[in-house]
Amino acid sequence: MIKSMTGFGRGSVPNGHSNFIVEIKSVNHRYFELNVRMPRALISLEDGIRKILSEKIKRGKVDVFITQKTLEKENVEAVLNEELIKSYMNCLNKVQNMYDLRDDISTMSLVRLPEAITLEQKEENLEEVWKELQASLNIAMDSLLIMRLEEGEKLRQDIEKKCDLVLGYVNEIGERVPGTILEYREKLRKRLKELLEDTQIEENRFAMEVALLADKTAIDEEIVRLNSHICQVKETLKIEGPIGRKLDFIIQEMNRETNTIASKVTDLSITNLALEIKSEIEKIREQAQNIE
Repeated sequence: MIKSMTGFGRGSVPNGHSNFIVEIKSVNHRYFELNVRMPRALISLEDGIRKILSEKIKRGKVDVFITQKTLEKENVEAVLNEELIKSYMNCLNKVQNMYDLRDDISTMSLVRLPEAITLEQKEENLEEVWKELQASLNIAMDSLLIMRLEEGEKLRQDIEKKCDLVLGYVNEIGERVPGTILEYREKLRKRLKELLEDTQIEENRFAMEVALLADKTAIDEEIVRLNSHICQVKETLKIEGPIGRKLDFIIQEMNRETNTIASKVTDLSITNLALEIKSEIEKIREQAQNIE
């Protein structure tokens, strides 16, 4: 199944020591571009995250948001700054002696002094943290991939419908082409009779003019190639794996053949059909830009 480049996934495993919430968002991009936003304490795990994501996603701009909600009582501890406490005591005793103050230094007043007691984050076991983070990451990734696959299936169906429309227009053009030559021949004969009046039309010269126009406006090759490109699009949609870039190339070729048809013919109905084809090709191109 084909994949869209657009999707969102969210995952968490609340029963672990570290409660991680992982959110992954992906949008269209020519290449694979990954941005990870996570707590600074987990920066060393970013390479592992990139490896997992790059194995699953080949194209798209991907943003990963990681939030860690560890309980404070498990993750933070109070640390006594003993050297600073000694310095505070020396200063307080000095002030007391200088001004003959009574001794009113209490434990509570001392520990409330700046930086006497600080809160520090405990050193975590990164191997255990990685296991829990990876579990949340996999849940978010699975959710993202499901959304991308569902969106990809919708894109496939829509592109195939538009290809069928294009094929119908191409067939109409193919049916219309022989009639345009006959119409031109009759118009040319009528016009020459009006201009030459009673003068006899030279049939050989007349036939040569009609043949030259038929050769100049021949679009058989363009029709064959356009039909071939439509088949290639449908076959490409069945391929497992990234197909977005291949589709881009085929669609460019479809557009090129249609432009050639429009530039060669002089028949208004065929020109209008070519414009309809270009409109559908543009819609296909817009949809294909969403495919990985």
